Amino acid sequence: MLRKFLPDITGQADTMNARAQAVPESTGAASYYAASCVVHTPHLPLLDETTADVCVVGGGFSGLNTAIELAERGMSVVLLEAHSIGWGASGRNGGQLIRGVGHDVDQFARHIGKEGVRELKLMGFEAVDIVRQRIERHGIDCDLRWGYCDLANKPADFEGFKREAEGLRKLGYKHELRLVQPVLMRSVVGSDRYAGGLIDMGSGHLHPLNLALGEAKVAASLGVRLHEQSAVTRIEYGPQVRVHTAQGSVKANFLVLGCNAYLNNLNPDLGGKVLPAGSYVIATEPLSKAMVNELLPQNMAVCDQRVALDYFRLSADRRLLFGGACHYSGRDPADIGAYMRPKMLKVFPQLENVRIDYQWGGMIGIGANRLPQIGRLAAHPNVFYAQAYSGHGLNATHLAGKLLGEAISGQASRGFELFSKVPHRTFPGGENLRSPLLALGMLWHRFKELV
Repeated sequence: MLRKFLPDITGQADTMNARAQAVPESTGAASYYAASCVVHTPHLPLLDETTADVCVVGGGFSGLNTAIELAERGMSVVLLEAHSIGWGASGRNGGQLIRGVGHDVDQFARHIGKEGVRELKLMGFEAVDIVRQRIERHGIDCDLRWGYCDLANKPADFEGFKREAEGLRKLGYKHELRLVQPVLMRSVVGSDRYAGGLIDMGSGHLHPLNLALGEAKVAASLGVRLHEQSAVTRIEYGPQVRVHTAQGSVKANFLVLGCNAYLNNLNPDLGGKVLPAGSYVIATEPLSKAMVNELLPQNMAVCDQRVALDYFRLSADRRLLFGGACHYSGRDPADIGAYMRPKMLKVFPQLENVRIDYQWGGMIGIGANRLPQIGRLAAHPNVFYAQAYSGHGLNATHLAGKLLGEAISGQASRGFELFSKVPHRTFPGGENLRSPLLALGMLWHRFKELV
């Protein structure tokens, strides 16, 4: 999860058109999560024509949680996944479960009012609670651990943490918040790189692929028909939709598109509002207890405040998982390990002789204003969507599933209405210009961090 991943660069480029080329499929090949996930039975591809109340496209957290919410409300659901459950960002991310659903939500007051902004902030708390409750209710084994710390790169960041903690308390945030003075930072992270921190015991970290696989099992137990290796090739819109795959089709009253950065050209209108950006993670060999106690003494997930931030945590088997970086080209570094290792060593030079066992990456979906896009298509009101989590996906996807479940089942949903009222622009520039424009914007904001 990338908490402060992308600056608001709408001055450089508003948003982009959908990628014409497919996003890379190789990025999940060496994932630590795939190597350490629970044993599970694959779901068969869709091989015939079928019907359902709702067809959900996407087997990540958005699709799975929407399917669960709908099935719990008594609706029949078919879920189609192009690859395997959790194949995209849901099963490859940093595993950081952090409160909040966007960045600088006060900017949306002109669309939803001050009370609407307050409700968005409260939903940022609720989003984590939804994950917590789903794991506890269904006994999902995903190494959930509570404790997160924002890391200040400079004194101004630490002053910002003081204001943030005060604002959270005024909103009634019920979990422990604790400022960490610069001289005490080694009690959180074994590095001299940081100028203070803000601990949040209501956020934490987990094994995201195991969570996705556990939620798929929950969905199946509720009667959801899940089909892997079932890429959607075509959609027929109308009072009922027909969703086609290579070997079958689904006829449904409602359609949910939960593909995020992997939507490609399936729906160009939605795809144009999401920038797929690459993020990368490495996992070390298992470390000694003495080393993990030096690196992260309280076993918290942490994240710094730079534009192209670092985020890292420990796995259950004592590996350091270190992530960050950002690419808009759709091309992975030739050697992710060689690319990420120097970044890790800037934080932890004591890991100079430690082996990297896994390296992987994937695409996150970023919107111009960094608020998740949750709504329905104006031209096709029976088609709903959730995307562009901008690094807040682990929790925000679960909130999106709840809001979509409420809206589709006819239950009044104040949250769905709030998200729907916020407009989202389309990135300009076309395939050849959008990536350079966004890269230029990133370069400008990185330069400002240095001055």
